[in-house]
Amino acid sequence: MLLKTVGASAAAGLVAAPQRAGGQTALPPPRPPSPPTTPWVEELPIQQPIQPQSSLSPVGAAIADATECGRADHQAWTRFPPQLLYRVDVKVGSHRFHQELPTQEVWGYEGQVPGPLFHARYGKPILVRFRNQLPNALQGYGSPDISVHLHNLHTPSESDGYPVDWFSKTAYGSTLTRPGEYKDHHYPMVYAGVDQYGGIGDPREALGTMWYHDHRADFTAPNVYRGMAGFFLAFDDLDSGNENDPNTNALRLPSGEFDVPLMLADRHFDTGGYLMFDQFNQDGFIGDKFLVNGKIQPVFHVAPRKYRLRLLAAGTARVWDLQLRRQNLVQSFIQISSDGNLFAAPILRSNVTLGAAERADIVVDFSKFPVGSELFLTNRLKHVDGRRPEPDFLTTPVQVLKFVVDRALPGPDNSRVLGRLREQPPINMSEVVATRNFNFGRSSSGWTINDRLFNNRPIVSPKMGTAEIWNLRNTSGGWAHPVHIHFEEGRILQRNGVAPPAWERGRKDIFYLGPNENVQVFLRFRDFPGKYLMHCHNTIHEDHAMMGRYDILP
Repeated sequence: MLLKTVGASAAAGLVAAPQRAGGQTALPPPRPPSPPTTPWVEELPIQQPIQPQSSLSPVGAAIADATECGRADHQAWTRFPPQLLYRVDVKVGSHRFHQELPTQEVWGYEGQVPGPLFHARYGKPILVRFRNQLPNALQGYGSPDISVHLHNLHTPSESDGYPVDWFSKTAYGSTLTRPGEYKDHHYPMVYAGVDQYGGIGDPREALGTMWYHDHRADFTAPNVYRGMAGFFLAFDDLDSGNENDPNTNALRLPSGEFDVPLMLADRHFDTGGYLMFDQFNQDGFIGDKFLVNGKIQPVFHVAPRKYRLRLLAAGTARVWDLQLRRQNLVQSFIQISSDGNLFAAPILRSNVTLGAAERADIVVDFSKFPVGSELFLTNRLKHVDGRRPEPDFLTTPVQVLKFVVDRALPGPDNSRVLGRLREQPPINMSEVVATRNFNFGRSSSGWTINDRLFNNRPIVSPKMGTAEIWNLRNTSGGWAHPVHIHFEEGRILQRNGVAPPAWERGRKDIFYLGPNENVQVFLRFRDFPGKYLMHCHNTIHEDHAMMGRYDILP
């Protein structure tokens, strides 16, 4: 059975929303709730890393052919020739979100939900060939034309997944790219600061937890909702992915089967148990079923030892406030990163808040609990619609994932969390050459940046090798906007005029703006010129034009 949709979806152009008195958007009629499902009967899916198809010999060997779509030349190819080739087909697959719901059609990388897990290493460039094998004809919501964005690797523009540079096997489409079966993405696997620092860049700029997802202009929300998202993890000598690493510089964080990516999402199902979606409600879309790694409220059997849990908020609009609870008592954990960037030092937390696309790595030591203990990852934020979370917490938090401490300990736990993690690069204000203001608001029957709908023309053009201060302002009133800036990690200088909390002082690529909030961000623009994006990561908002192109000039 085909995926269901609310309303026609042949195109995702701007659709005027019904209005109430005073110009406020009218709320859509309530949807029937999803069918009931029994929690904790699905095992948490644990992925193994995808393996490369081949080593490129000689290193950097050209392998493109006439069936590749149009793109700009790979600007970093000669300097950082790829060593490994991965092939990923974007295609229709079958997936069962819960055993009490029917098996149904999804769109996914390799037809999977989530897509294949990547393990990559800094200093070892790779080439990923994304091949479009989706059906040519539109079926339900979404678009079979795709653009893949790796969020937020330091990647040259032509491999960043610019939303207008989508590709399709069909003869219609963008005038900027020709149709093609596949597109090669060259990931140099370098840190930011290559030109100034030398080598492969400044290791203080490393990211660890990233994800890749569809970024097709006007259709990002439905395409990701249908399944096009996956994890991409990067390692280096410090965060090496080996808790037994003999290298004295290695952090030896929990690794292997004890390093677990958790993709959090919400979905809504019709009365028959099939996915349903409304891409025309411009506020955003909220589901009533909570998924982890593609399963509704799964259970995870853990050993009494430390685990690294990589949390990703991969829903359309939902904001999460996550806690770990045992017998309804909140348990502390250690947060070691935000948005994939390790902190300078770990932070003891009792909760972590994630807007759309934000990430947080936490370490939980399950040896503190008796064997047989049950713990729950819970969400206490309440959403009644896609506008924003409600100001009051849920009386009874929603249980999203169940942990049961009942696995045999396979060996000694040699992992650790040191008092110092990754040194942070300095904020050098003498590099700042401009201060810019960006207002995220609502006008022209859509979502805007500085009263401007996305039109594929640059709104600013910073010069490569410089730094700027960007003031991000939410002027839209009752909506939240998690703002994503592609390519470079930024540093929050102030939130609402004061210094940010400790967990926002590291490097970030998502800057959450609650209603009427202002965030001041320090940004650098280094190494690779070209076109990049800033946009709201409420994917309905970006599809309805809250997106701006910026060009880094050489």
